[in-house]
Amino acid sequence: MDAGVCVLELLGVFLSLAAWLCSLATAIMPQWLTLSTDLLPTESYELGLWETCVVQDLGGMECRPYDSLLGLPPDIKLARILMCLAVATGLLGVLLPIPGLHFVNSCCGEDECGAKRVLKMLGGVFCFLAGALGLAPVSYIAHLTVVRFFDESVPDVVPRWEFGDALFCGWAAGFLHLVAGVLLVTSCLCVRVRGDHRRHPRAAWRRPPTSAAERSGKRTEYV
Repeated sequence: MDAGVCVLELLGVFLSLAAWLCSLATAIMPQWLTLSTDLLPTESYELGLWETCVVQDLGGMECRPYDSLLGLPPDIKLARILMCLAVATGLLGVLLPIPGLHFVNSCCGEDECGAKRVLKMLGGVFCFLAGALGLAPVSYIAHLTVVRFFDESVPDVVPRWEFGDALFCGWAAGFLHLVAGVLLVTSCLCVRVRGDHRRHPRAAWRRPPTSAAERSGKRTEYV
């Protein structure tokens, strides 16, 4: 096994784990959107997928979960569903490639190596899927926030929601998921190409006789 392939595998698993932790933090954090007003400068408000919080300058923080699931805005409902799917698929993207690592079992036959490649390939596919599922709700909420912030029909004195830390964490999670998927899939392709090259060598049977003795031997062995 080439050392470069092993590095790709380990980097892919490490980044997929980091991306899953960021996705989990994004889904839990209440700082999706923040709001502060001039009327109450000592307080700010935070909006999340599961609760809303009031933060005071003195360090106090009070959160209240949503009363009803059916009464939530459609964008919050959609973000909940997609983030839960992103966390679930991201977990599969972390767990599936681990048995396919070269260091888990150093000696493997052709069948076992094929199974390892399949596991790593599935892990890369789930990482791609988790990245797409995680980027969709974060980007959608950010788009709605920008549209509502620059809405000219709303008076300027009305406070507006702004980006929270959870959105940036979600963007980082989606990017890391995509990079992890690229690394895992690339490691599988490299192993397959090199395995095919070992099974089908071309230089040996295409090499002509190199010495005069070999050429003369082939000519005189039938005499």
